[in-house]
Order: sequence, then structure tokens, then C-alpha cells
Amino acid sequence: MSDNENSLFNQSLEKGLAVLRGFNARNRTMNLAEVAEAADITKSSAQRMIHTLEALGYVSKHPQTKRFQLTPQVMEIGYNYLAADTLVDVANPFLAELAQTTGETTNLTEPVRTDMLYVARFVGPKFIPIHLPIGSRIPMYCTASGRAFLSALSDDEVLELLQGSDLSSHTQYTRTSLEEILAEIAEIRRKGYAINSEELFLGDMAVAAPVRNSQGRPVASVHVVAPTSRWTREDAERRLAPAAIECARAISTSIRTL
Repeated sequence: MSDNENSLFNQSLEKGLAVLRGFNARNRTMNLAEVAEAADITKSSAQRMIHTLEALGYVSKHPQTKRFQLTPQVMEIGYNYLAADTLVDVANPFLAELAQTTGETTNLTEPVRTDMLYVARFVGPKFIPIHLPIGSRIPMYCTASGRAFLSALSDDEVLELLQGSDLSSHTQYTRTSLEEILAEIAEIRRKGYAINSEELFLGDMAVAAPVRNSQGRPVASVHVVAPTSRWTREDAERRLAPAAIECARAISTSIRTL
């Protein structure tokens, strides 16, 4: 039985969340018709959802343009997750140590469907070309953290996630062939770390390793940012990969005792 056929499934809540997700970098503000289209609901449903969200303080309407936008109160929901996530608490000191050791920015990402989501970061002293704030999502298939996570799954799980992904090119270096990505994941399993060079953003390179729970299942990835302006691939693999692996192992060991 699918969720929407379950008597306990609340379709109004589903629509309200769809409205909130409809606002993004492309849809910073929307009128009612645009809200309905973004959430894939009727205009009358959109009107009810927007009215409720506005009354609750999650959406506001500009007095002149009459267009709707999210309010800062939406951040409270995401913050509550981070505050309750024990993995972030456990990982923070290890990420801080990794940033100090490497001199580069370190991150923790967790899986959300076919993406990885940034949940923790320690910023290194040096400039990084790409700013991805906490809460940003990046595709699994073409990033170091995503491939590190995939490498700790079974072959069937990897194939299912990759087949559900939009394997599109972001730069001229993006690997979009399923066979190539699977071969790369096999290599990551052998080496214990993943490295991605400019497949998502030009100038951006990262080295990552998976974090595993007590059952050996991946729950997150640690990655170190290694801009191509400062690092060659060879140097990043030689100097950053061992540190990323050790950090991921330390976090894995610590969460197994919780």
C-alpha cells in the first residue's frame, strides 16, 4: 500500500510541505499560481496552504508585489534537526581536528534520497571557491562525499540509487556513464576514500570517506575541500586521503558507543 492510500497519511500536510519545498534559489518569491505549479497542487489547495503557512509565520506576502516568500522562521525546523542530531555532536571535534591538521575546510554530509546534505562544517583559514551553506544538497553520483557513501552500500542499493538519479553533466569533467561511476565506486571500495575533481563545480576538488554505524552501514561522509588552485590530485590523495579516512573512522568508532 502506498503512502497516499494509507488511512493515516495526511495529504494536507503533504501539500503544505510541498509548498515549502517549492521555494528555492530559482523561486525566491512566487504568486499563488506559481506556488500551485511548484507544489504540483491545485490553485485552491495552494491558497489554503499559503494562508495557513502565513498564519503560522512560515510565509509572508510582500505588501506591494503581493508575492509570497519564506520567512526566517522556516530555519527553526532545520536547526531543530541539527540540534537533535547526535552524529553532528560526535563529529564536530573530529572535523575541527581535521581542519586544523589539513588547513582546509572540512564537512560532514548525510544522505537525503539521491543527494548528500551538508550538516556540519569547520572552515579552514584559506579561501574556498565554492560556498555551500549548511543545508545545501549535492548529488551523490558526481561528488566525493556521495560516492564515498555509495561505496559502503551493497551493489543492489548502489544501482537503485544511481538509476534514480539524474546523471547529467555539471562540468566537462562530470562522469555520467553508469558503467564509469560503478567502476569508480569499486575503486573507492578498494582504496577506502573517494576523490572528486571538478565534476560538480570548476575549481572544486574534495577527498571523502564514509562514516559507518555499529552495523557497518554508512550514515554520512566526511570530506575535505581541496581547491585545484592549491592542490593537485596526486597531492590531495597522498596528504588528505589518509587524514579523511582516519577522521571518518574515529567518528564511526565514537557513534558505535552511543
